[in-house]
Amino acid sequence: MIKSDFLLSVIVPAFDEEENISFFLKRALPVLKKYDYELIFVDDGSSDKTAEKIKAYAKKNARIKLIRFSRNFGHQMALTAGYRHAKGDAVITIDADLQDPPELIEDMVSKWQKGYEVVYAKRRTREESLFKRLTAFLFYRFINLLSDVPIPTDVGDYRLLDRKVVDVLNRLPEHSRFLRGLTSWVGFKQAFVYFDRNKRQYGQTHYPLSKMISFAVEGLTSFSTKPLTYITYLGLLTSMIGFLGIIYALYRRLFLPPEYYITGWTAIFVAVLFIGGVQMIMLGIMGEYLGRIYREVQNRPHFVIKEKINI
Repeated sequence: MIKSDFLLSVIVPAFDEEENISFFLKRALPVLKKYDYELIFVDDGSSDKTAEKIKAYAKKNARIKLIRFSRNFGHQMALTAGYRHAKGDAVITIDADLQDPPELIEDMVSKWQKGYEVVYAKRRTREESLFKRLTAFLFYRFINLLSDVPIPTDVGDYRLLDRKVVDVLNRLPEHSRFLRGLTSWVGFKQAFVYFDRNKRQYGQTHYPLSKMISFAVEGLTSFSTKPLTYITYLGLLTSMIGFLGIIYALYRRLFLPPEYYITGWTAIFVAVLFIGGVQMIMLGIMGEYLGRIYREVQNRPHFVIKEKINI
């Protein structure tokens, strides 16, 4: 059934996007004017004049709204804040850097009107560096290799969610908000629209290698306990190797002449480094899960809002 009377919410997380705000609105507003809409910017603790530029547009257009964090809480928390304040029957999340084209909103809404409750924007190509494309490719394959919940490949946070899906996400209590995984976890009827991803309009990426690794670890530990299972297997394997080494050493000591069992320091040095490295990896993986438990037990708010405009 085609939905003709509905409110469309568009959530735009923004961190130091001062140069992109005007260009984003220039392309997004002509698309959104076809609908009854609200455009919610979430300023994630920007250090430039991002909030001021949004305020200037919000004064002229009451449909443009602003949620301003007290500091940088991260992209996923900005999306979470947008979901909690969005009132639309359909809710779209999109970044302000114009790598994801606002014109695709029409196709996403069209899919939603046909009954799909989650509509992903899937990338056919990426106009980015080889390193960025390679790491993104490996990220999705690695996550799905270990994750208990299949996560669509080559999709980001550009998606449309039906109201009922947003309500479910808003009820989830966890503090580690890997929304790409949570969206897959809740299920519902899903579809894709395809596009070619462009370069950033202005500025530098806010996801350098360190953040990408952290994001991958966050996603993995949020949706899988397989790493804990694998380190158990690894521990068993190294124990077996060590046990075989003991048997071998005793055999040489008891049944071979002295010149055969005198060994140098190299084997011991290598064995100590190997076992030590394995133990450190195990402790690191366990530490990631313990850290997640620690954050949940603290039960702090997901974010702190400094200011709201038109909300």
